[in-house]
Amino acid sequence: MMKARFLGHACWQLSDGQRSIVIDPFLMGNPAAAARPEELQVEAILISHGHSDHVGDALSIAKRTGALVIGCFEVATYFQQKGVEAHAMHLGGAHSFPFGTVKMTPALHGSGLVEDGQMIYMGNPAGFLIGMGDRVIYHSGDTALFSDMKLIGRNRKIDLALLPIGDNYTMGIDDAIEAVKLLDPARVVPMHYNTFDLIRADAEEFKRRVLAETGAGCDIVAPGESIEV
Repeated sequence: MMKARFLGHACWQLSDGQRSIVIDPFLMGNPAAAARPEELQVEAILISHGHSDHVGDALSIAKRTGALVIGCFEVATYFQQKGVEAHAMHLGGAHSFPFGTVKMTPALHGSGLVEDGQMIYMGNPAGFLIGMGDRVIYHSGDTALFSDMKLIGRNRKIDLALLPIGDNYTMGIDDAIEAVKLLDPARVVPMHYNTFDLIRADAEEFKRRVLAETGAGCDIVAPGESIEV
């Protein structure tokens, strides 16, 4: 059994009782954060893309814990140049790690980090299919709806899908419902909403529609809460 702990925005900590990883650890500066960077003890940090609200505190966590940073080539190179260990992947690629498997999936978004007033290109945005034990979790990253989500769900049965619903920068509720239909996961949890006013969304509406219009279950998970997968 796996535990998925929501730390706010698009940040999730996944644990199987022995191993633990974190995805998109935006904590400091996140008004919805449910943990501080120094509280996390993880062996890997997955970065979906290079925006500051997803890169977040990855560097400080990696330096303190020795965690491996996993992301696309450009993200991995950025972190290597900062002096931490990183594993480069790219869209469509999969790799086995001590904690489980990771496959990088496409995401329709952008990826750039501003440092010292300059934009640093951070490669293609991505999502992740993560296998830990006998469970598969899909973290879509920030993305628009795209029809190839059907292939993602067809090629590997998804136990839990983590999808943005906040609109403006990502899918809103209407498109996220279509994504659930394409992915056909056992369960879905909304993320990337209500952190800021610009991405306000009604998670209860999303849940009602998931249950009425798809074959998936749906949980609303508040920052700091965990669910078993």
